[in-house]
Amino acid sequence: MNQRSKPAILAEIAHVDWDIIVIGGGATGAGIALDATSRGFKTLLLEQADFGKGTSSRSTKLLHGGVRYLARGDIMMVMEALQERGIIFNNAPHLASDQEFIVPVYTWLDAVKYTIGLKFYDILAGRLSLGKSRFLKPQTVLARLPLLNGKDLKGGVMYHDGQFDDCRFLNSLVRSIADHGGLALNYCRVYGLVKNGSGMIEGVKVTDPAGGEFEVRAGLVINATGIFVDEIRRMDRNVSKRTIRPSQGVHLVFDKTFLPGDSAIMIPKTGDGRVLFAIPWYDKVVAGTTDTPVEALTLEPRALHSEIEFILATAGKYLTRPPRREDILCVFAGLRPLSARPDDPSKTWELSRRHKITLSPSGLVTVEGGKWTIYRRMACDTLNKAMRAGLIEKRACRTLHLRINGYTKVNGQDRLHVYGSHAEEIRKMAVEHPQWARIVHPKLPYTEAEFRWICRNEMPRRLEDILARRTRALFLDALASREMARDVVAIMADELGKDEHWMTKEVEDYSLLVENYLVKID
Repeated sequence: MNQRSKPAILAEIAHVDWDIIVIGGGATGAGIALDATSRGFKTLLLEQADFGKGTSSRSTKLLHGGVRYLARGDIMMVMEALQERGIIFNNAPHLASDQEFIVPVYTWLDAVKYTIGLKFYDILAGRLSLGKSRFLKPQTVLARLPLLNGKDLKGGVMYHDGQFDDCRFLNSLVRSIADHGGLALNYCRVYGLVKNGSGMIEGVKVTDPAGGEFEVRAGLVINATGIFVDEIRRMDRNVSKRTIRPSQGVHLVFDKTFLPGDSAIMIPKTGDGRVLFAIPWYDKVVAGTTDTPVEALTLEPRALHSEIEFILATAGKYLTRPPRREDILCVFAGLRPLSARPDDPSKTWELSRRHKITLSPSGLVTVEGGKWTIYRRMACDTLNKAMRAGLIEKRACRTLHLRINGYTKVNGQDRLHVYGSHAEEIRKMAVEHPQWARIVHPKLPYTEAEFRWICRNEMPRRLEDILARRTRALFLDALASREMARDVVAIMADELGKDEHWMTKEVEDYSLLVENYLVKID
């Protein structure tokens, strides 16, 4: 990753003739930028906040085909996602892991239905399958899920899917962009489009937090801003129909004691029709998700009281130790950029997370919808469409076998394995500076060496960046992350050359942010 100062970089980019500018630094935008740079295009990625600030950091942490889409008949979507899941495991084994799921069944009809359905799931995965599903006897289910409600339990269906840390994956994509000669910048907001005399787009207008405004030119501009794609569309055309109907998904995080063992639970049928997961993640448990249509678009959505109660009530039906509000370590909400039906923008495509790529008369390419697992396919499809339209030179996609930054087959047992080949760099820093080996907060696993390595290699600009997305402190234990904020901001200030005023402001801002992730106790 480029280690020059941001002002120096900003002074240069306006004078470069870029082939492609990608707006949006989430999974979709980063995937497109990596695909473009690997094809040899001079590519610039611009993100208005931090990489993954929006939806891409708030997923269920799964790389999966989508069992619920299979149940609703969207076989092609499931097959595509399962194939992409396998490609991710091949290209980024340090970032993806096999997770065993168990579907508890309480009627023999469900036992037959889910056994057959998940066998079909295996078949769709083909040679990229992570393992075969099978029916488990009740005693085997309870041995693996000791706190599961065993009353009337007929058994369970075990299957395999992928798990990951969405932000660690995204940061590796951003580093991969740099590896292939591209440039990704956070905190650079696009506030307008540049057009030539014929009305064709030839660049963007950008502003950075310091107040600088400038124009950047490119042959192709791609709108990959997730829930904000309509905002960019309105910059292109004064009147633009709403194409995104956001749906909010909420997750709760609990201590690992609520789901001891290594198996996850998948509840295939809940009160609102969604699948509910309870998944081991970084020695915690993530439970979710909801599906609530919302109107407001924001980078910081807040969980509704009803959503929190729904997850607690549903989990309580299946666990002998029902979780309570006071047990919640973190609650986080994300907005899914679902495409509205053309005939009725108030509806969403409930049956699918398929992506959609459109081309405006001025040459703006927009990609919407989709999900994390198929980020690579979305990128490939987007660039191929631009090529067919004659907007860029035809070049073959190279990401099918492209190794993601940090690639290593040595998947270590400790938490640092998500850094891949860079894990040894962090360990070395801790050895060379023993004082940096200290755990910064007793309730979270992060060391000073890890924070310093991140400051030097992963472009954190704010305290929130490092506690919410470079590490997952905020998502694992919101209160503990606030308690460690002063120590971490001091490390950042030392590494980034910031003063006491900056430190105080960052701690204040972060303390306010944490309130969004804490549950009020009645």
